[in-house]
Amino acid sequence: MAIRDWPADDRPREKLLHMGAQALSDAELLAIFLRTGVKGMSAVDLARQLLTQFGSLRALLEANQNEFCAGHGLGEAKYVQLQAVLEMSQRHLESGIVRGEAFQDCNLTKNYLKHRLRAYPHEVFSCLFLDNQHRMIAFEELFRGTIDGASVYPREVVKQAIKHNAAAVIFAHNHPSGIAEPSQADIHITRRLKSALELVDIRVLDHIIIGDAEPTSLAQRGEL
Repeated sequence: MAIRDWPADDRPREKLLHMGAQALSDAELLAIFLRTGVKGMSAVDLARQLLTQFGSLRALLEANQNEFCAGHGLGEAKYVQLQAVLEMSQRHLESGIVRGEAFQDCNLTKNYLKHRLRAYPHEVFSCLFLDNQHRMIAFEELFRGTIDGASVYPREVVKQAIKHNAAAVIFAHNHPSGIAEPSQADIHITRRLKSALELVDIRVLDHIIIGDAEPTSLAQRGEL
């Protein structure tokens, strides 16, 4: 049965309009993006097959061009369309940060950092440099590899903060395992960095750990 013949409440587009995008499953959201199915398969059926093939919605969205185009019913045009959607999403998140909402809206900050760091297969330590009104001056990826005292250098962080004339910073790094639980090394290096930056009157507002689910804020945990 074609989707147009389904009850209105079961059609992905109508369901989104009536209940909001959050009410849709991964397959239903993907079906709206696909718009049409293939011979013998509705868009929802095709979406379900693709999610099974790639393993998850995240894996499909993060697939490279060759991997994506090899999917049933996909191709270069869909890949280009998807990249445009992802880039618009990133620019939307970034525009909120640039408007000065980095610290005032912790959820926006978490979403922005998750979007920037979640997909890396290795750990990346980054920093949001903020002015005295907590507006973003710059975002930089500073170090790669295991985050510990040997791979994150406080002197380099201080140097970059002074270069940007930052009044405050928010650190972030990802856990490729997907588990956003801070390690003792995470807490230790954060405190070392905080002590180093205090010497030049720069505040550490937070250190956010990125995983697959909700990011973890060390400030909210009382670990700063």
